[in-house]
This record gives sequence, C-alpha cells and structure tokens, in this order.
Amino acid sequence: MSNREQEYRELFMAEALEYYDAMSRHISELERDPADEQALRELFRLMHNLKSNARAMGYTSIGEAAHQMETVFGQLRDGEATFTGSMVPVLFGGIDTLGELIRAVGQEQELPDIQRLLDNLDRLTRGEEPNLDDEEADDEEDVSRKLELSDLVYIQVRKLDHLMNLMGELIIDRDRILTLSREINTPALTAAAAHFSRIADELQYSIMDARLVGVGSLFSKFPRVVRDVATAEGKEVNLTLQGEDIQIDRNILQIITDALLHLVRNAIAHGLETAAEREAAGKPAQGQLTLLAQAERDDVLVQVQDDGRGIDVEKVRRKAVERGLVTRAAAAQLNDAAVRAFLLEPGFSMAKEVTEISGRGVGLDVVKLAIDSLGGQLRVDSVLGEGTTFTLVLPTSIAVKGALLFELDERSYALPLMHTDSVVSLMPNSFSVVGGVFLTRLQDENVPVVSLRELLHLTGDQPLTPARKSTLQGRQDIIIVNYNNRRLGLIVDRFLRQQDIVVKAMSKPLDIIDLFGGVTLLGSGQVCLVLDVPALTRLFLAKRP
Repeated sequence: MSNREQEYRELFMAEALEYYDAMSRHISELERDPADEQALRELFRLMHNLKSNARAMGYTSIGEAAHQMETVFGQLRDGEATFTGSMVPVLFGGIDTLGELIRAVGQEQELPDIQRLLDNLDRLTRGEEPNLDDEEADDEEDVSRKLELSDLVYIQVRKLDHLMNLMGELIIDRDRILTLSREINTPALTAAAAHFSRIADELQYSIMDARLVGVGSLFSKFPRVVRDVATAEGKEVNLTLQGEDIQIDRNILQIITDALLHLVRNAIAHGLETAAEREAAGKPAQGQLTLLAQAERDDVLVQVQDDGRGIDVEKVRRKAVERGLVTRAAAAQLNDAAVRAFLLEPGFSMAKEVTEISGRGVGLDVVKLAIDSLGGQLRVDSVLGEGTTFTLVLPTSIAVKGALLFELDERSYALPLMHTDSVVSLMPNSFSVVGGVFLTRLQDENVPVVSLRELLHLTGDQPLTPARKSTLQGRQDIIIVNYNNRRLGLIVDRFLRQQDIVVKAMSKPLDIIDLFGGVTLLGSGQVCLVLDVPALTRLFLAKRP
C-alpha cells in the first residue's frame, strides 16, 4: 500500500468511526422518541456520507449496507414508515454490523458476510416483515468489543505550531548543553548531554512528521481550476498530476497555494496556445499541463510544466535593457537562465510588456516573494516553441533550517543551505576583473565575486569599490550562493560548520534591515545573524560598479 493510499485509509477510518459513534447515539435518541426529526435527519446524513466515502475507497459492503439503511431512514424521515416493531432490532443490528465492517477495514481483516442484513433492509423498504428467526442477542463480550476509539485524533494546526515553536527553543538549549558538556568535560554530564540530544532529535522529527501532509491534498483541487480556466480561454488542456504522495509541511503547502494557482492560470492563459495555433505549429490540439512534486535531498520540488510557446529569451534580453535593468554589454554576457530571471523582477511583469515579450510572467515577482518568504527558490526553464517549466524549490519544514556558519570580522554569521551552492578556497590568480567586478570560472560559468564585508558596510547610494586584484592577499574563502538563477561568490574570513538552526524574526527596529533574514542562538550563547541571500543578491546588482 502506497503512502497516499495509507493516508486516505486512515482518514476514512477516523471519519467512519466518528460516524458510527454518532449513529449509535442518534438511534438511541430515536428509540426514546420515534418522532425526533433531528435524530432522523442526522442518521440519514451520516448514512449518506458513510456510503459516499466507502464507495470512493472501494469498500463495497460498507457502501451497500449504508445505502440500504439510508433508504430506510429516508422513509422514516418522510413519514412513509414508523420506527416501531421489527424495524427497531433490524436498524440497531444494522448499525452494529456497520461498526464490525469498519473495524474489519481498520484491522485489514476479511469483511463479514452481510447478505442477511441486506435482505432484511430490502424487506423493510418494500414494507414487508424482516426475518428475525436467527437473531441472537449480543453477549457481554460482544458489547465490550464494540466500545472502541479511533486511533486518530484531529489536532488544530495552531497547537502543532505551538509545539514546533517550543521545539525550536529546545533545539537551541540542546546546542547550548552540548557546548557546555564539551567545555566542562565531565563524563556524567557528557553522557547526559548526548542522551538529551538524541531525545531532542527524535522529538523534533516526530513533531515535524506530524505536520506533514501529502501534496496531493493541494493537487486534487486543480482539475476543476484547469477546466474552468481552459473553458474561459477557449483552449483544450489535459492535466497530469504526479507525486501526490510527497510529504511537506502543512504551513508551507498553505503558503504556496496562491503561488501555484497563479502559475497554473498563467500557463493556461499565456503559455499554452489555442488549438488552431498548436495545429499550425505541428502540435496536438490539446495542450499538456503537468503538476509534479518530487523529493530532492532535504527539499521538495513542485513543478508546473506546459508544452506551450515557451519564452523568447532574446526579446526578454532586449526588454531588460530597455527598462534599464542591465546594460547592453552586460546583457550580452548573460546566459539564458539569467535572462529568464528578469521575468521575476518587480515591475518587469506588467501585462503589456510581458505579452509583447513572451506571453508569460504577469505577477511572477509576487510568486517569487512568496517562495522567498519560505527560504525557497523559484526557477524558470524554457525552450522556445516547446514549453516552460516553473520549479518551486521548497524546504520540508520552515521551523528548523540547515545553515552554513562562517566567520567575518570575528563574528559568526549563518547562510541558509537552500541558497548555498558550494564553498571554495581560491588563490588570487584564479580571479579576473571585468567591468570593475571580480570574476572566477566555476563549473564552466563565470561567477561574480564580492567581499561580503564591503557589501554589508555599504551606506546610502554608495556604490561598490571597483575590484583590484592587488587587494587580494593569500587564499580567499568563498561561499557560492544561488538566487533567481544567479550565482554570486561571497568572500568571508573563515568557514565554520554546517548546522541546523532555528531562525527567529528580528525585533523592531532591526526588522527594517533587509540584509538579514533573522537571528539564531548558537550553542555558545552567541547571537548569530542569518543573512538574506535574495537581499544580498539584489544589493550587489544595484551597487556593482
């Protein structure tokens, strides 16, 4: 059984047991007062819901029994029959049988035969007397066996959020205790600290696991959206869903809902051609749209793929120069990925310009900001005439993040691993200077490099000082970060280590400093600033000579 099937079965069991408990309560109320209209309406509703859920899951016996009982309760509700005589034991027995069927599903056992119950319910429906000759009273063991509770409970999301916040505080204390145990170096304290660390890790993963939901819970809402948008646009679209069983933090899924909706609407409205345009281009009349989720190391990738017209990179390049986002000389040096990144810039995605460029991108800067708020990334890949793929790179959790710790001016800083490509140590002869900026060749790509110290100390309209190789002395430790398909090297004093951190928001008035995404507390008790890679990248582009 797949993870998704198991999740659906557990949800069915939780609801079915709740329905069974409510049925038992309402039929007892009906026995006390056969004219209780509220109890009759509730019993009819419960049977209808159980029937629908069971049939959707493929539990035919439960669905058929609930359907027959729904019919009988419908007759009682409409005044076509009365809850008296032989009908009473049959309906009580029917609810007991539903309970047995539900428990059998939960325990993955073979479902009992219910033909006798179905025959009696059919007789009641036709106004005939049921066959009660073989009816046996439940003994004490049977009664006690039915008093069971669901293995699942519903928990409000805010309670899980509170648990995760407490877990964050515990992680900070765990790191502090481990540091103290190493400093004091007492065997008993070291052993206790190691045990505490293991328990804290298990608790952290358990709480994070409790917050995970399948991406399918969001994907399942899109067939109707695609149908409505395609109908409004007069286009033929086939939607394919993949990776619905991938698990992700529920809060992350909620935050990306609007962004994903926007990307899907854009793909249909602007990416996919009309049937006539597609046939003229030698494509099938029906456009293909795919929503895909997959796990990649510690991240989750959610992709929106279409086989539409694609993005004309050269038109985007010219428009970026016209809007003053980049000089003509610099634009000529940019690769296709860097050019497509302009579509995500604020102000670039105005409807008229975007339509003239490629028909894509309206509001993509808003989508990107939503992804940035999670510490994720938005990537754009496209082949002209073949289609476009938007990739949302998301963390599985937003409470605890992997980070690279480094030192600058004898202070510790952190960079989220989500935006960290690699770390390198280079000698001065590995650099060249182009347009007043250091460049180094990494993985067949020219990567600009800047001193993080200088970048952090810029004030007002002050530009970066033109790069000179004479300022580089000895080995340079560099962190390569990646944001919006742009790589940037940051020169730091020293690499420290990789570590999971809990990021806390900056309090006022420090929250207006957009170069920092928050703070965390290290095991030494030192407050560590967490750098905001998107803000650093934008600052470099704005201040480069």
